[in-house]
Amino acid sequence: MSFILLRLRQPGLYNVSSDQVSSVHGYTLNGNRYLNVSNRCNLYCHFCPRMDNEWNVKGYELNLKGEPSAEELIAAAGNPQAFGEIVFCGLGEPTIRLQTIIETGKTLRSLGARIRLNTNGLGNQYHGRDITPELRGAVDVMSISLNAQDAATYEKHCLPRKPDSYPAMLDFVCCAKRQGFEISLTAVAGLEGVDMAACEQIARDLGVGFRGRTLNDVG
Repeated sequence: MSFILLRLRQPGLYNVSSDQVSSVHGYTLNGNRYLNVSNRCNLYCHFCPRMDNEWNVKGYELNLKGEPSAEELIAAAGNPQAFGEIVFCGLGEPTIRLQTIIETGKTLRSLGARIRLNTNGLGNQYHGRDITPELRGAVDVMSISLNAQDAATYEKHCLPRKPDSYPAMLDFVCCAKRQGFEISLTAVAGLEGVDMAACEQIARDLGVGFRGRTLNDVG
């Protein structure tokens, strides 16, 4: 799952128009356009709102009734030059739909978009191969969910479906870096046992950026 979307306890705080209430393929936050690619995920993070069957994020209903095609995602992006970034995100892991995000990303980049992929970094593990070369030309920036400074803490909070997911995620970071992607690792402050300083040091050791996120915040 792409963890930019964290548990919200007071969705009523946000004023939104009625046309945002139905399930959406694209939504706007902080000047960026997010594309809701899939509800499927290979993690069961306890801090993800979907674990409480909460799908409404700032007025946007992200529980998909069907996975959108590349054509639908391109349409949902609107004018890509009107946004700082077009972001593959949603309440699911975008790389599960690899070919769809490649087709969508390449088309939108040709229209002048800057494309960010929010990912849990388990795409290589899921597909059984290094997918990072295939993402060249479709993605500019990757935000990869590190989420913990070690495997035990990661497994406690993220509940991966497969063993060795933490080293698989770190290997994905290395593969993506070799392909020349701009990368930031992220971790969520406030989760029990997560050492944010240690997480930031891992990013430094890998030669990539780091961004701390706040539990119960989005965007």
